[in-house]
Amino acid sequence: MAFTAADVKKLREMTNVGMMDCKKALSASDGDMDKAVEWLRERGLAAAAKKSGRIAAEGMVTAVVEGNVGAIVEVNAETDFASKSPVFVELVNDVAKVVVEQNPADLDALMACTYPGTEKTIADMIPEKVLVVGENLKVRRFARYDTGVTVAYNHMGGRIGVLVNMTVEGIDPAAVTEMGKDLCMQVAAMNPAFCDKSDVDQATLDKEKEIQLALAMNENEKAAKPKPQNIIEKMVMGRIGKYYEENCLMQMTFVKDNKMSVEQYVASTAKSLGGSIKVNSFVRFEKGEGIEKKVDDFAAEVAAAAGLN
Repeated sequence: MAFTAADVKKLREMTNVGMMDCKKALSASDGDMDKAVEWLRERGLAAAAKKSGRIAAEGMVTAVVEGNVGAIVEVNAETDFASKSPVFVELVNDVAKVVVEQNPADLDALMACTYPGTEKTIADMIPEKVLVVGENLKVRRFARYDTGVTVAYNHMGGRIGVLVNMTVEGIDPAAVTEMGKDLCMQVAAMNPAFCDKSDVDQATLDKEKEIQLALAMNENEKAAKPKPQNIIEKMVMGRIGKYYEENCLMQMTFVKDNKMSVEQYVASTAKSLGGSIKVNSFVRFEKGEGIEKKVDDFAAEVAAAAGLN
């Protein structure tokens, strides 16, 4: 598989590795981006790269809780200017309200739901909103919790939204709101891939072990005094522990107190409140993550309009 200069640039942005090493990685991986990231990591040149959220797109995310129901939605627009307009903000909030109240099964079902205050569906209302806003609009995704205790958090005016869902026993749900906000902010800031280490699937774990073993073997080959195989295997398991700390919410260092993990913070809070708290899962949406946003060459556009090319 061939690769382009744009691929090299993308890999560099994903990994913060130099251009020449990125070219070598893509060459060794036949242009496969995921394999190139692995190639770099195996040689100790790159940390785990997050493959999504690198390309921006406009719009808004909002997370809400009404009663015992939590909902989070993302709606996209073409420009930041449009996404801040009152009409667009109202649309996003109305869609979230529909998710809470009408419990759609999927995106198609959501689009077929009745829009608040009308007899029309959301799908019918979108073209009307497009005419007012003057841009293409798209309801992209949503998630919903209706069991347990859910806490919502919105960051930077709709750039990131988070829902954290918990099972709480022997404690007034209102008493865990502050802790829930702390967890939401942790998720917003650190973007964990999993809630708990037990959620890491075997395929992901096997791949990480493979990468860490290759890295350890490479390091061992360069060492003045090579380590025996059993020590290398212990090193790999230690690094898997580090992987959990970097990618699993409950095993992460708690941002507001780096002397404890999130898991310890939750246990401490539950003990102080005289009950039990289990963090079940979370949802984190960042507007535009994973969407390829068109970048126009303004100079070329002007030149074309003027007949200069």
